[in-house]
Amino acid sequence: MAAFEYQALDGQHTARGVIQADNARAARAQLRERGLIPLDIQQVETQSKREFSLRSQGRERALVLRQLATLLRAGLTLEEVLGILVEQTDASAQRRQLGAIRSRVMEGQSLSSAMAEHPALFPALYSASVAAGERAGQIDRVLARLADYAEQREETARGVSLALIYPALLAIIAVGVVWGLIGFVVPRVAGVFETAGQELPDLTLSLLAISGLISNHGLWLLLGLIGAGFGLLLLWRSPGPRLAIDRRLLALPVIGRLTRARQTASFTRTLAILTNSAVPLVEALKVAARVVENHQVQADLERAAGQVREGQSLSASLHSAAWLPPMARRLIAGGERSGELAPMLEHAADIQERELQSATTVMLAVLQPALILAVGLMVLYIVLAIMLPILNMSQLLS
Repeated sequence: MAAFEYQALDGQHTARGVIQADNARAARAQLRERGLIPLDIQQVETQSKREFSLRSQGRERALVLRQLATLLRAGLTLEEVLGILVEQTDASAQRRQLGAIRSRVMEGQSLSSAMAEHPALFPALYSASVAAGERAGQIDRVLARLADYAEQREETARGVSLALIYPALLAIIAVGVVWGLIGFVVPRVAGVFETAGQELPDLTLSLLAISGLISNHGLWLLLGLIGAGFGLLLLWRSPGPRLAIDRRLLALPVIGRLTRARQTASFTRTLAILTNSAVPLVEALKVAARVVENHQVQADLERAAGQVREGQSLSASLHSAAWLPPMARRLIAGGERSGELAPMLEHAADIQERELQSATTVMLAVLQPALILAVGLMVLYIVLAIMLPILNMSQLLS
């Protein structure tokens, strides 16, 4: 069976939804049996291009997981729960994905394998945890734990985004004001100076040179910046350069602290969820390597997975991971000795998330006055460059 998104007439109203059928003709027949007049039938793709728009919809993912856990705990079958979610979902892209998952489950696939076909909606962490929950017969508990995790991540991401709004707006306004002053105001003032024929200070000459460059070649400068941005993006997506960049990021003073805290929190939280769900440690490390974003951290975790497979302990396999804080190392080693690895990983994740929040707060507290100071210095430079010749001219006239 496949999933089809339909649009049909229900009397004088238009109905939309998802239906399971062998093909489009069978889907239309089912709609007619319901008394509907089919207008449009579109098969739900397993990996739709629209799926990538779900990457930023952590709130919807958390809501779906919470509803799955609650309804399954209430005694409904998995097919019934997925059908309810499909019918009540407003977002068409999400409805497509849930409809496709329900179709696979009705064909006999497990929920975890159906979720794995939609990694943008349910990344590897979710499908691997659900698979472990299916084996242990505790899928509702695993889904509830995943819902907590998704809600926490969404709350953290939303807090950071809101905190960055003011600095971003300030930076955009500053660039616009300075560009306008140098590109439009300064050239008009320069005409007055040329008419006066006086010798200009070096500060004014430098400003006029910058203004002339922007006025005469502003379009080419803009295109050059755009081209440089695309070049950096391509470099960022290349495995070799990306690994070198990520390694360097981990070593930077301020950004490195943020990066290390973020990657450690993501790694330990992911591993805690997976080990709590009874996922084997080697498989959990491989999933964690796909969850973290830094390529150097990914390489270290993949190497650790190989060493654990060969019989080493987790703490020993992470000995060469320079980004892992000493506190996290001690907690992991203690958890292995006591047989309480998952709680120790959760404790390490809590510590690193607090460290990340603290570092982010400090960075934003420094960034805002730094931006204001930078804007003030640029405006001061422009004002001084314009006023110095005027003051000199006034002295000559007096």
